Amino acid sequence: MLLLRTTRTKTWRRVVAVLSAATLGVGLLAGCGSGSDSADDKASDTITNTASGAFPVTVEHAFGSTTIDKAPERVVSVGYTDDQTILAFGVKPVGMVDQYPNPAGHTPDVNTQWPWVKDKWGDTRPEVIMKNGDSGPNYEKIAALRPDLIIAVYSEIDQAAYDKLSRIAPTVGRTKEEKEPFSAPWQDNALQIAKALGKADEGAKMVTDIQGKLDAAKKAHPEFADQTVVALSWYENSVAPFVSTDVRGRLLTGIGFKYQTAIDKFAGGSFYTKLSPERVDLVDVDRIFVINDKADMDALKKFELFANLEAVKKGNVSYLLDGEGPAIGAAISQGTLLSMPYAIDELVKSAAG
Repeated sequence: MLLLRTTRTKTWRRVVAVLSAATLGVGLLAGCGSGSDSADDKASDTITNTASGAFPVTVEHAFGSTTIDKAPERVVSVGYTDDQTILAFGVKPVGMVDQYPNPAGHTPDVNTQWPWVKDKWGDTRPEVIMKNGDSGPNYEKIAALRPDLIIAVYSEIDQAAYDKLSRIAPTVGRTKEEKEPFSAPWQDNALQIAKALGKADEGAKMVTDIQGKLDAAKKAHPEFADQTVVALSWYENSVAPFVSTDVRGRLLTGIGFKYQTAIDKFAGGSFYTKLSPERVDLVDVDRIFVINDKADMDALKKFELFANLEAVKKGNVSYLLDGEGPAIGAAISQGTLLSMPYAIDELVKSAAG
């Protein structure tokens, strides 16, 4: 559900980055060759990939085009879920975004322990170069990791941030066609990263396989086509539905449901919107998918306007835990080559049950 959970506050994940336009200084660039005494930095030095592919490759993106001359060995993921797609191709990023915060005192990082990535990461522990809720990536940390490729596809970086990152290493941004951050189809994001890694053919095969799984679910459940649905969360004491172009909406339509597209115009280009009490009627649809952790689910259930919706009274609600338990909500929200098969299976089970 992409909520940043802390002990006392909650901040929506994928906050709009407010990035400094200041250019990288000589001292920072010099840091690319300097070591670090931290355990995490030493661990990241051991992450070396030998993935082969078709190189050189040139990838067009929202900020221009980037040429990667040879197979990268040290890749930094600046996109919120790009690390998972990179992993799908056998490359372990040396740096990644900490999308879901760890419980206090918990190790290893929960973002390396999801059921769909745990085996891929193994004992590798990447450096965290940005936490969800930060104003932008930590450029000094990124430079110190000495990357030969930076991937920022599922990201809201702007031109200034791209310029700073590209001074450290070749950087690939989101697709040219993506009008708003986080609005591109999951297929486009996967293929963008695949091309950057010299794995375009392999990426196309993975996308085709997942599309086949979606199509099979749709064929097995023709009843989905007659139902209008919405995915939502409880956020800041409001019902917060996701738009149809968000990965959650695309996944639901991918298995055959009709999405409540009336929400899109209220979101103003964002991937979600918060509804005022008088507009909760927008989520009065045939079936509702709630993505929250337990505390927020309990609060939503106590919200009278939600409880009085026909779908709720009929029991046509799927409550999907986000970062807790089986983390079905996290798999749906991430929508990557690795999480999609798990998400599809669990989503179909919850919808057909």
